[in-house]
Amino acid sequence: MTSITENDTDLIKKAFACSNYLAALCERDDTVLTTLLNGQGTPYLEEALHLKALEAFTEHCDSEVHLMSALRAYHAQHTARIIWYDVIVQQPIKHSLTQVSVLANAIILTAYNWLYTSLTQRYGIPQARQPMCILAMGKLGGHELNFSSDIDLIFAYPEKGETHGGRKQVEHQVFFTKLAQKLIHVLDTVTTEGRLYRVDMRLRPFGESGPLVAHFDALEDYYHEQAREWERFALMKARIINPPTKDTDTLYNIIRPFVYKKYLDFTTLDALRDIKQMINAETRRRRLANNIKLGRGGIREAEFFVQCFQMIHGGRHPSLQVKNWLKACEKLAQEGHIATETQQAITQAYCVLRKVEHALQQVNNEQTQSLPTDPLHWQKIVLSTGYESQASLEHDIAKARETIHDLFAELFAQPDEDVDTESALYQFCVDAWQLDLSEQELNDTGQSVIDTHLVSQFHTIISGLKKTVLTSRAGTRGRQQLDKLIPLILEAFLENEDKDFVVLERIFALIHAVLGRTTYLDLLLENPDVRKQLFHLCQLSPWIADQLRQFPLLLDELLAPIYLHNQTTDLEASRQEYIGELRQVLLRIDPDDEEQHMDVLRQFKLCQQLRIAAADILGTLPVEKVSDKLTMLAEVLLTHVINTALHQMAKRYGLPEYHDIPGHGFAALAYGKMGGWELGYGSDLDLVFIHNAPADSQTTGAKQISAQQFYIKVAQRIMHLLNTKTIFGELYDTDLRLRPSGNAGLFCCHVDGFTHYQNNDAWTWEHQALVRARAVFGETELIEKFNLTRQAILCKTRDVEALKIEVSDMRRKLFEHWQSEKGKQSFKHGTGGITDIEFLSQYWVLAYSHQDTSLTKWQDNLRIIDAASSTSLISAEQADVLKKAYLCQRNALHHSTLLGKLDQAESAEIKHMRKAVSEVWQAILPPYSADE
Repeated sequence: MTSITENDTDLIKKAFACSNYLAALCERDDTVLTTLLNGQGTPYLEEALHLKALEAFTEHCDSEVHLMSALRAYHAQHTARIIWYDVIVQQPIKHSLTQVSVLANAIILTAYNWLYTSLTQRYGIPQARQPMCILAMGKLGGHELNFSSDIDLIFAYPEKGETHGGRKQVEHQVFFTKLAQKLIHVLDTVTTEGRLYRVDMRLRPFGESGPLVAHFDALEDYYHEQAREWERFALMKARIINPPTKDTDTLYNIIRPFVYKKYLDFTTLDALRDIKQMINAETRRRRLANNIKLGRGGIREAEFFVQCFQMIHGGRHPSLQVKNWLKACEKLAQEGHIATETQQAITQAYCVLRKVEHALQQVNNEQTQSLPTDPLHWQKIVLSTGYESQASLEHDIAKARETIHDLFAELFAQPDEDVDTESALYQFCVDAWQLDLSEQELNDTGQSVIDTHLVSQFHTIISGLKKTVLTSRAGTRGRQQLDKLIPLILEAFLENEDKDFVVLERIFALIHAVLGRTTYLDLLLENPDVRKQLFHLCQLSPWIADQLRQFPLLLDELLAPIYLHNQTTDLEASRQEYIGELRQVLLRIDPDDEEQHMDVLRQFKLCQQLRIAAADILGTLPVEKVSDKLTMLAEVLLTHVINTALHQMAKRYGLPEYHDIPGHGFAALAYGKMGGWELGYGSDLDLVFIHNAPADSQTTGAKQISAQQFYIKVAQRIMHLLNTKTIFGELYDTDLRLRPSGNAGLFCCHVDGFTHYQNNDAWTWEHQALVRARAVFGETELIEKFNLTRQAILCKTRDVEALKIEVSDMRRKLFEHWQSEKGKQSFKHGTGGITDIEFLSQYWVLAYSHQDTSLTKWQDNLRIIDAASSTSLISAEQADVLKKAYLCQRNALHHSTLLGKLDQAESAEIKHMRKAVSEVWQAILPPYSADE
């Protein structure tokens, strides 16, 4: 050793006084102290530096014994560096946590790589050289490992199979189990040089009774079907130590959906409350008040505080899905889930306790979080943490624990503490639900809180729900949740001025639908805002209530009610919004799982449609923009479905030989409401598919078919993806009858055949339909050819008088058909209704586009009416009448769906408008009804 200066002596005394463990390391190997005094022992903050250095330490290891010795020597050198920098340099605790963690990462990975190679020499290599993925849990997973801590690990491998190429082939399960056992042995065995890390495997599936290693499928089955709530919390910090590969991505994709749910999962709060109660009980039982980890206001409470917010919001905000406590806390503040002042306060408190924890453990390399009981030990901790006195350190510890506990206690308040459980109304609702009261007893009990005339119906509806619950599979926990939830719903109902029992029936119908799924009961119980929105929307719209009943996943939308704010009305902005959100939800699924793919598309449509409907009924989306949004949603989903169908067929048959990009040579045409940007709730899609493949073109795949057959199969696949009914319904009902030759025609025809049909065989009503046709998917060249065909057909010179008769005759047929089925008129199909306005628009385009092609520019009624006015086909006053009548009746049509009143009585305003529209019709076209 080089000569030691007086200053060196002071540093050594300070370091050795704080850490008996460091003194022992330096006594065993004097080069350690020399390195520290020469300033060459800066601890590594990067795992890569350790891995490179460890190569030199282990490259000549020819046995497990040599490997264990080399790793322990390396570990000793670098733990000494960390202690020195903690005590002498007083480095930030976050650096120390990172240094301890990256050292452990590198040692585990080095040992694993050496053992993997060694085992393959005997047993051969697993198929595809698949790895054993090592999941670091707890503080190691979060890169915040204690100085002297257990390491919690889980081992998993991708697929079943057998090794190949070795002296003795074995199943993967055997190979990876041996590998896991050897890795634990290398890390955990106590030798003359000590142990590296105590390894804890109890967090694996089924705990100590489960296999040491599990393949991915078994892991996924366990987390989907048998895992308990606390395992979600444990897996929040799960980090794969192995370098990133497709296998590590797969494992993360198994874990992430189990840990983070899309909805705000308030069952998390119950689990955390239970854990908190267990900690408190353990503190009292074991007298852990002096424990800065498990005691009141300890490190664990700080961890739970952050984990709770991560769990609640992480499913919707992936940026919160970070492993490290400090980073997670910072993200929560950045995203606005906690106040910046809260983040700063709890971070400071956490760092104080972690610094003290390290100081405690560095004294003798013991896993302890208990504060000292003797003065000498206190002085070691005071010196190690850089405080001036024991009093000042104890003050900061107490302050930190108080800060943490106050935040923790505030977070875990009882779920119904804001409910006045002493109020007569609430107590009446509890009794009404939980006691078996007769109607008279209910009346006597509620004399001061409920009107007598309401009691009978109130009793009937509650009794009905009770019978439903008794015969359901709600389970013990479900019934417990109902006992808390139903009184809150009843109280809210009775507090409402408009006590409409139909609304209560709608809400109870929803509860009946989710009785077996306690997650939704939790959601309703724990979130008053969700209950408030549920009441409001069920009151306004039976259609929305029915959607929520059929598809309870839509309840998640009530957690973030963006429909309460004014909506984006720009079409392109809406398109990009839908595309972006759809892309995000599709990232979470296996692209090859067709059933899941179709379910996700339907869920996406349901959620977006609910947002539109809620914004519509609440007035935050302008009337004229409702159809725009519904149409754009359909267009985005249709585009995705077409691309999916093209790729699926290309994968099976290859592409038509004249094209090398899926989608080229194919186009989808939207007619009717979709073509005219006028979709309503539940509207079907009128579609026609065309292509431009040469007649003799074949596909390029192993199984060749003609291009014509290829595009027909694409069209059939599109219909399958759109029309198939799953548990979430069908995506869209579709109608292909407007294709050339109708039901007798090909599912997808050549564009030249389409043009020929329109020119030579199409009826006038088919040209009327072409007015509202537009391409919604396809390559530019093909779309341009369609547009030219459309314009040429619409601009043909026609006998106007003959056209009037044909249009009027077609309108009469529709009117009579509707009358025979419906039996009465409405503002849509009756005289002066929306259909009259559509026929008038189509007539103007067909009759006069040869004079002014601007009439063919648009497919929607409003802009066609504007064009007819600007070309003097009608007066400005007539145009105004038609536009106002159209908007008013279309709005009424939307709301008749939402209100569940398809045959609702017409308002005086609509009757007046229908009369005005009829007058315009009579001025332009022959009558088709005796009413005219």
